[in-house]
Amino acid sequence: MARGRLRIYLGAAPGVGKTYAMLAEAHRRIERGTDCVVAFVEHHGRPRTEVMLHGLEQIPRRELDHRGAVFTEMDVDAVLARRPQVALVDELAHTNVPGSRNAKRWQDVEELLAAGIDVVSTVNIQHLESLGDVVESITGVRQRETVPDEVVRRADQIELVDMSPEALRRRMAHGNVYQSDKVDAALSNYFRPGNLTALRELALLWVADRVDAYLKQYRSEHRVSAIWGSRERIVVGLTGGPEGRTLIRRAARLAEKGAGGEVLAVYVSRSDGLTSASPKELAVQRTLVEDLGGTFHQVVGEDVPAALLDFARGVNATQIVLGVSRRKAWQYVLGPGVGATAARESGPDLDVHLITHAEAGKGRLPLGRPAGLGRSRIIWGWLAGVLGPVLLTWLLTGLAPEVGLANDMLLYLTLTVAAALLGGLLPALTSALVGSLLLNWYFTPPVHTLTIADPKNIVAMAIFFGVAVSVASVVDLAARRTQQAARLRAESEILSFLAGSVLRGETSLEALLERVRETFGMESVALLERADDVTPWTCAGSVGPQPCGRPENADVDMPVGDRMTLALSGRVLPASDRRVLAAFAAQAVVVLDRQRLQHEADRAKELAEGNRIRTALLAAVSHDLRTPLAGIKAAVSSLRSDDVEWSEEDRAELLEAIEAGADRLDNLVGNLLDITRLQTGTVTPIVRETDLDEVVPMALGGVPEDGVELDIPETLPMVHVDRGLLERVVANVVENAVKYSPPDTPVLVKASSLADRVEVRVVDRGSGVPDGAKQRIFEPFQRYGDSPRGAGVGLGLAVARGFTEAMGGTLTAEDTPGGGLTMVLSLPTAPGREPERPAPPTALTS
Repeated sequence: MARGRLRIYLGAAPGVGKTYAMLAEAHRRIERGTDCVVAFVEHHGRPRTEVMLHGLEQIPRRELDHRGAVFTEMDVDAVLARRPQVALVDELAHTNVPGSRNAKRWQDVEELLAAGIDVVSTVNIQHLESLGDVVESITGVRQRETVPDEVVRRADQIELVDMSPEALRRRMAHGNVYQSDKVDAALSNYFRPGNLTALRELALLWVADRVDAYLKQYRSEHRVSAIWGSRERIVVGLTGGPEGRTLIRRAARLAEKGAGGEVLAVYVSRSDGLTSASPKELAVQRTLVEDLGGTFHQVVGEDVPAALLDFARGVNATQIVLGVSRRKAWQYVLGPGVGATAARESGPDLDVHLITHAEAGKGRLPLGRPAGLGRSRIIWGWLAGVLGPVLLTWLLTGLAPEVGLANDMLLYLTLTVAAALLGGLLPALTSALVGSLLLNWYFTPPVHTLTIADPKNIVAMAIFFGVAVSVASVVDLAARRTQQAARLRAESEILSFLAGSVLRGETSLEALLERVRETFGMESVALLERADDVTPWTCAGSVGPQPCGRPENADVDMPVGDRMTLALSGRVLPASDRRVLAAFAAQAVVVLDRQRLQHEADRAKELAEGNRIRTALLAAVSHDLRTPLAGIKAAVSSLRSDDVEWSEEDRAELLEAIEAGADRLDNLVGNLLDITRLQTGTVTPIVRETDLDEVVPMALGGVPEDGVELDIPETLPMVHVDRGLLERVVANVVENAVKYSPPDTPVLVKASSLADRVEVRVVDRGSGVPDGAKQRIFEPFQRYGDSPRGAGVGLGLAVARGFTEAMGGTLTAEDTPGGGLTMVLSLPTAPGREPERPAPPTALTS
């Protein structure tokens, strides 16, 4: 069955019109004859959105009972049974009511897609999991409902629903987003112009990155090599010299002038020995480019200008920044230089900037003899070796026939040496052979025959041929040794960089595989593994489009042991590159093992923490729970005894002891169950708008009336919390304060509003807690000071903080002025009216 297609309407904030746009799309599809139904859409009381639901078939929702209230959720089974072509599912990041088949709505959507049903959904940028910290730093509100970024990235279509902050605030002021009594609070808190502008920028940048990923995939699939200047990408060519810092800063300034500019610094390790980079300087330049928001890359290339241009076209760059050559004037006889060559070969779609710097024209260190002779030099060598002797023979016979045999041999030897210097061994041998034949035919008596009459001439001809062959061999050997040295140096530079990445702690497998792909110019790289020789290969990590699933399908595979291999696709590597590739493959296996060991260490840490909790629990059960049980049993045994006549006062006192012991047991068992729920992550708050003056008094039922003083103004804004959890939090914090407060001094419970938060302060006048212990008192099984063993198992504050954080709030401790401890409970206010169903305090949707 073909998988369904997912279309997402992405917005920067609630109210921009995502749901409206989704419903408008549904009406357009129905007009085209598409079978489209509403699986779940929430209009939030907005008239214009509600009108758009008219004329659309709506699948009945499933009703769920939770904590005495009835909630509605999408009925996945009903949608699958109805099997429409397209299903509309609002609020992709929504958390389902406990008891639903899936915890998150995006998981429901995955079921519909797997069944071949197309889905159209909505989500706000603040609900993306990777942006949670960024959104919290902007708005001060932590998003509790999130959707994994990968779920949104896998969408077949993502459409941005955009609106300027001013237009959105006008829409809110007209009552089109929230009810009128909530508009002022929302405009002055979450919907401030600065917040909306920052969220809008996040949405635009995220969508731009996604579009860029689509573009890269398209260019790769269609093998597009031409540059499409959709955004400014600036490649900086580094040589490892000190001028690199100037080039990087210049490129960063160029990138700032264009929207979405990106800087990519690249160092080409040449195999011909024409670069001599300082590893220390490269490390400094790498740090500089990363500090400026760019990326550093290292590739291997036989030809530096060609490698730079290939890299630039591969990343769809629009500009290249190079430094003016450090060569002196006379050194230009060796060639035009990297900058001039890159500018000439760049073409009309790639701009090349040559930047002046302090090192320009000062020359550079001797770079050694080129490793490869080059095509032009080989051609000139063959011309000198074949045509040179012929031309020399014509000159000698026509213009200087009486020079003498010795001088003739020296001239032919000079020509052979020139052929060796230009073209290497074969042209020199050819020159020696042709020269010997021409000398024998034209200049050795008897002439015009291959016979040599004088034995001395035979020795001279043999010496001539031997010297020619020796010179040619020396030149060829020197070239090959130079090439090998340059290759080894290039490999050592790459291996040094690889070792440096290990020392820097770069342990990401994907980053290492991406480095392999860039270094060897591959399309994709995958690390494959299998359990034994008969089981199929599985992919432990990959980068690039369409990675290989088996070593047989790869252009290059590098086995690592018997069960793992590195598979590369894109081109066939020469045998000389496989040594470096083997080092990368071994490092990839080490990184993978390190990641798995870290995962096992994390699991072991969790198990150790669980063992610590269980040990503390057993210690608590062994004493703290037995004490009230022993008291209850003694009181019950006394009441049942027939040997003693109990007065009404004694009987009442024994019953009171039984009740007190039962209450202590109930409180202890309740805290143990609560801490277990927190440890296992099964606390799901039912968040709704709540008045503090309705919850706090109910939480003080077990506290003496004269032990607490309340100061909760009626004008406080409503908070977005779970009423039951908030009641437990307040009860635990107040009971703890009463326990440590002096007998005749009541505990003060005071509430106030601050920006988009409401703070509840529980103030006691006890002995207080030192700064070093203020965090430990919130840990499970911690009791401060000389608390008696029977005073509890030390879970009250741990449970209170866990419940508070589950609701999006914070619970901290600070000193009371004049002595004592103040617990500060900070809760989020409700920016807008939400439906009565589980939602985090910041579940804002359009």
